[in-house]
Amino acid sequence: MSEPEETSRETLRRACLQAMGIPRYRLRDRVEAEPVAVGEEVPPVEEAPARPQDGAGDAVARMDWQALEAAVAGCRACGLCKTRRNTVFGVGDRSAGLMIVGEAPGAEEDRKGEPFVGRAGMLLDNMLAALGLQRQQVYIANILKCRPPGNRNPSVEETAACAPYLQRQIELVAPRMILAVGGVAAHNLLATEESVGRLRGRAHLLPGGSREVLVTYHPAYLLRRPEEKAKAWADLQLLARRLRG
Repeated sequence: MSEPEETSRETLRRACLQAMGIPRYRLRDRVEAEPVAVGEEVPPVEEAPARPQDGAGDAVARMDWQALEAAVAGCRACGLCKTRRNTVFGVGDRSAGLMIVGEAPGAEEDRKGEPFVGRAGMLLDNMLAALGLQRQQVYIANILKCRPPGNRNPSVEETAACAPYLQRQIELVAPRMILAVGGVAAHNLLATEESVGRLRGRAHLLPGGSREVLVTYHPAYLLRRPEEKAKAWADLQLLARRLRG
């Protein structure tokens, strides 16, 4: 890379870190997941318990992108179909090396039919830009494809109804890494009830497979708790190291 290009990338990186509210090259006194220095060992991968395959998803498991998107658009598997404006399928590069999985659509996502828009989406874009990535270079989806009324947490029945869709998206994208943002995403992907604070800082394996999952805080949470942004930055650094192999 030429010197002007490298300078331009560093300038963009500084601007993105500033937009995230993180001082450059500075973490809080002691975060739960400190960056690994050169020569240090990267934290090992922790495998989650396997989750039984839902036979109701057999048809979904054979769908291509076109059929899958149509199935989501017409889905009436749970009561959320009665209150949604739009289904929120997913956006981005369908062969991306990184897939980001969020929780559920909010009001703005329900209106536009796209995940991670509004203030939380802007922060997610800044987080990606700090890694040198644009939204179009990753694939973004949610645990749920429809908005729960009042932005409440999804019910067990709702997440079970949507699980085959997300599982098929993961299979079709075949990403090298999955970043779970927020507790709902982490709990459903990894079949665990551990807090985000305990799950972050190390890699996990997707149940029943070999795909790596990292966990971090949801951008909406970071907007409410900006003091946690340094921990999220440490998570992004770990993600960058894993993506580099």
